[in-house]
Amino acid sequence: MPKRSPFKYFKTSPEIIRLAVMLYVRFPLSLRNVEDLLHERGIEVSHETIRYWWHRFGPMFASEIRKRRIEGMRSSRWRWHLDEMFVKINGETHYLWRAVDHEGEVLESLVTKRRDKKAALRFLRKTMRKHGRPETIVTDKLRSYGAALKEFGADARQETGRWVNNRAENSHLPFRRRERAMLRFRRMRSLQKFAAVHASVLNHFNQERSLSSRNLFKLNRTAALAEWRGLCVA
Repeated sequence: MPKRSPFKYFKTSPEIIRLAVMLYVRFPLSLRNVEDLLHERGIEVSHETIRYWWHRFGPMFASEIRKRRIEGMRSSRWRWHLDEMFVKINGETHYLWRAVDHEGEVLESLVTKRRDKKAALRFLRKTMRKHGRPETIVTDKLRSYGAALKEFGADARQETGRWVNNRAENSHLPFRRRERAMLRFRRMRSLQKFAAVHASVLNHFNQERSLSSRNLFKLNRTAALAEWRGLCVA
């Protein structure tokens, strides 16, 4: 039985919906910025429509990206970089835990109200359940990591140091830029949802431009766009 298209009851073409979602998630643009960019291309949609598209299709696109990248993620078990970043929700400090592999791929993210051992355990269980156990886990000197890893019997795999976790620190920068454009978040649920989708889209379009030649970068970029345009095709 053929799979039903998720765009079946939408009057707008799937190409326009994919473009709007990609612009909003990938780049530090507001909903009204995306509305203006589409208007310049002769596409008349309101920012509320773009909001609806992002909520409806963003998680769907992210899920399909993750499924397609499962085979290529086996190398991520070599080395993980774990770090947590401060995020304000309605003026209250929360913590966004993120796991990044040695190539900069964002593996998992989790929002919590605390950064104690319980929160670290929850984050590690979620990440290891999906990606297995790595050979080396790089963290900062937060004691919650050591206590949580001891529960897993993986404390010998932990590595800490002054600059060894720069990979995780640098991976926060695209999300920070996106956070400022959105004027921060108002609910934990919306932050968790956006962080998961943003990570998948970032992984998909991350070409490590500084490490490849111009011709190779152009080929990879074209392939990524072609794959994006084929998401959720019935």
